[in-house]
Amino acid sequence: MMNRAINQGAQAGRNQPVMSDEELNNLFNQPAAQNRNAGPQVADRAMTYDDVMMKTGVLFAILLAGAAVGWFVPVLALPAMLIGLVLGLINAFKKEPNKALIISYAVFEGVFLGGISSIFESMYSGIVLQAVLATVCVFGVMLALFKFKGVRYGSKMKKFMLIAVGGYAIFSLINFAVAMFTGTGGARSIEINIMGMTMPLGVIIGIVATVLAAMTLIMDFQMIEEGVKHKIPEKYSWMCAFSLMVTLIWLYIEILRLLSYFRD
Repeated sequence: MMNRAINQGAQAGRNQPVMSDEELNNLFNQPAAQNRNAGPQVADRAMTYDDVMMKTGVLFAILLAGAAVGWFVPVLALPAMLIGLVLGLINAFKKEPNKALIISYAVFEGVFLGGISSIFESMYSGIVLQAVLATVCVFGVMLALFKFKGVRYGSKMKKFMLIAVGGYAIFSLINFAVAMFTGTGGARSIEINIMGMTMPLGVIIGIVATVLAAMTLIMDFQMIEEGVKHKIPEKYSWMCAFSLMVTLIWLYIEILRLLSYFRD
């Protein structure tokens, strides 16, 4: 009986497939059965300030690369602006951030900024450096107000800012269309008389737009702060970086245009 059992066991062992060393290693390296059956349970990592800073740095590096192209080929400024506008609207209304679309926006906006800066520089020597320095200074002042003075917007102020920025965006689109079809500067080229002094309406509009852009930076800082505080998923750091980049581009353009009025 015992001999028969031993013989049957030996026969069964010979009938089993022999596993190689590689197969054995793979078997031991597999997760436990309960983990394999549970499926992916990894939660999104929470967003941090470093995430936003890193994404912002990447986007501005791409923006500068595109600006280098636009600087030497300024004729690309207009088509790049139109494409950037479409991409910006798509990104603004998407519920989930799309990294590819945000990076594409940075590329085309960079080409536009480089082209328009090259045109302004050819007309007013040194104006681009002045605009860049002014933009950096405004950014630093608003960041200091936010960080050290505790400047924050309540719900009513946020609504006012959204209405004001939205209204200005609509005005800019209409004014751009008028300027394109009439061959003039649109409403900005109109001159008005204030206390016996004649000045272009564009100066007043430029000052208002620059103040709005600067105030929008506080909204961007507050959005980032609240996102980190509430531990939103890390992927939204792309949206925060995108929003900050849009505001800084807007601020730079308004300062560049405002400086050109004073140069005239």
